[in-house]
Amino acid sequence: MDQTVLITFIVYLIGMLVIGLVMYYRTNNLSDYVLGGRTLRPSVAALSAGASDMSGWLLLGLPGAVYASGFGGAYGGWMAIGLAVGAYLNWQFVAKRLRIYTEVSNNSITIPDFLENRFKDNSHVLRVISALVILLFFTFYTSSGMVAGATLFEASFGFSYQSALWIGAIVVVSYTFLGGFLAVVWTDFFQGILMLVALIVVPIVALNELGGWDAAVDAVGAINPEHLDMMAGLGTFAGAIAIISGAAWGLGYFGQPHIIVRFMALRSPKDVPKARFVGMTWMILGLYGALFTGFVGLAFISTQDVAILSNIGIEVVSENGVQLLDNSEVIFIAFSQLLFHPVIAGILLAAILSAIMSTIDSQLLVSSSAVAEDFYKAIFRKKATDKELVWVGRIATIAIALVAAIIAMDPEASVLELVSYAWAGFGAAFGPTIILALFWKRVTRNGALAGIIAGAVTVVVWGNFLEGGIFDLYEIVPGFVLNLIVTIIISLLGKPLPEMEAEYDETVAKLNE
Repeated sequence: MDQTVLITFIVYLIGMLVIGLVMYYRTNNLSDYVLGGRTLRPSVAALSAGASDMSGWLLLGLPGAVYASGFGGAYGGWMAIGLAVGAYLNWQFVAKRLRIYTEVSNNSITIPDFLENRFKDNSHVLRVISALVILLFFTFYTSSGMVAGATLFEASFGFSYQSALWIGAIVVVSYTFLGGFLAVVWTDFFQGILMLVALIVVPIVALNELGGWDAAVDAVGAINPEHLDMMAGLGTFAGAIAIISGAAWGLGYFGQPHIIVRFMALRSPKDVPKARFVGMTWMILGLYGALFTGFVGLAFISTQDVAILSNIGIEVVSENGVQLLDNSEVIFIAFSQLLFHPVIAGILLAAILSAIMSTIDSQLLVSSSAVAEDFYKAIFRKKATDKELVWVGRIATIAIALVAAIIAMDPEASVLELVSYAWAGFGAAFGPTIILALFWKRVTRNGALAGIIAGAVTVVVWGNFLEGGIFDLYEIVPGFVLNLIVTIIISLLGKPLPEMEAEYDETVAKLNE
């Protein structure tokens, strides 16, 4: 590895830590630590939401999936379409209403906090169950980011997987520990810009080297014509299941705590349209960049001399006479080494780490706020001071990161598989509940509680104990549908409290101002 690459990379890491240190002195209470005092500008909120959403899978997992299967299959074009539609609907219908409702409902600062206040649950059961779901699935989600970080350090700098894992974990925990939400959103803002530039530049340069789009299509078609067809397999049961599963990723957006908390942190509901425009522009360009990185990567690796990759530990194998990467998820890393000057390569590697860190930090922050606000304060220390709660959150950040790192110690773990499981968990457990809480006055506390449990349990059982046939369907689909049905049925058996209805009416009135 060229020392210039390493130096560029280190300078970037130091910059992120400096942001964390600066924001440390602007973090005075728990609201600052977990929500930034509701002061986010629309562009910062949008890029922060996008960067924390996309994570390492945008530069590793998704390009790797397209590299493996082209535009056909569940994790190719259909997944990108589903995500884009889901993200737009989330910004269009959830963002403004959630921003208003969380403020009306006792100025709620976390999702469990909002659900407890929205449904007037004095027993704290809804808050505790929600916080447990967050801790369970975010531990796996954070683990996926650490696997991605370890893959980056291992492939780029020749570290052992275990050493790489702990280096990446220490960096991201450090600035999250120091600066809380403000450090997270501002690092996300710069990381989001860097990710987008990288995803636009890499496939364009690669296409130019390859000889143009037609050359890429010819090369991929020679490997497998189905890689060019998004409708490949639709006529078969398994193919239809795969396509539905890919598109169903869009359902996950409505329940991702680390994304929708950005809506809550906007300085004003009036900022939503601008934030939506910035966020969706960033996302669509980023998804296209990731798709084409994987697609062009398959053509490039199969037809060009890439012997240099073996010098940096990226293994190239031959399958049926075709030259391929042994690990498809390192295609972006491979391009950074094959096509660019060491300084640019260092920046591109920093872009990958940006994608990874921008999600891990958000997940750690939401998880630590669940511990501080939804367990420690709500159950054990109702009169805890803000300073005490901030430090409880910081300690929880370290503890959760440690558990996630232990889970990530398996070098065979797939970034996309870990993300897939956690994404389904949140989408199924919280998605229908959030939608109904915002749009249906009739929903009750018992309905919301039963729905969250039904969605979470379905994902765990479907994803871990059932397989084959219909059970190959992405677990977010049955989990989301079952949550919706259970919440509606149980709610119809009861009746919402008058104060719940009054808050709902107040929210609608503010929405129409």
